[in-house]
Amino acid sequence: MYRVSDVMTKQVVYLSAETTLDEAARVMKEADIGDVVVTDGSTLAGLLTDRDIVVRAVAECSDPTSTSIGSIITREVVMIEQHATAGEAVALMRERNIRRILVCDNERKLVGIVSLGDLAMQLDPSSALADISEGAPNN
Repeated sequence: MYRVSDVMTKQVVYLSAETTLDEAARVMKEADIGDVVVTDGSTLAGLLTDRDIVVRAVAECSDPTSTSIGSIITREVVMIEQHATAGEAVALMRERNIRRILVCDNERKLVGIVSLGDLAMQLDPSSALADISEGAPNN
C-alpha cells in the first residue's frame, strides 16, 4: 500500500505573493514544475498552478509583468498528512474536485505536494493519465 510520502514531490518551490506572473512562469519552466506554493511573509497564502496563470490571468488579458501572483492564487489549500494512503489522497481529490494536495507532517509543516499525475503513475502505471503525466511537468 502506497503512502502519500511515497509518491509526493518533495521539491516544493515557494514564491512571494508579490512575485509577478512572468517571473512565476519562468520559475515553473526552469524547475519543470506546474505549481508553486505562495507565501505572504512567513504565512502560507495559497497555491499557484500553471492552469491558474492561463485561466485567471492570460484569459483575462492581465499584464504578466505587473500582475502579482497573489491576485490570482487559489487561497483555499487542501492538505493531507504524509502517512495517509494514496487511496485517501485520491478520495480527497475526488471529493474536492482538485488535482493537487499539499502534504504535511504530523506538525502540519509542509513537506511536499502530491498531484493526480503522481498518484496515477504509482497506482496505475498503464493508465492514459500516467502516460501523459510521465512526460509532463510536475503535475
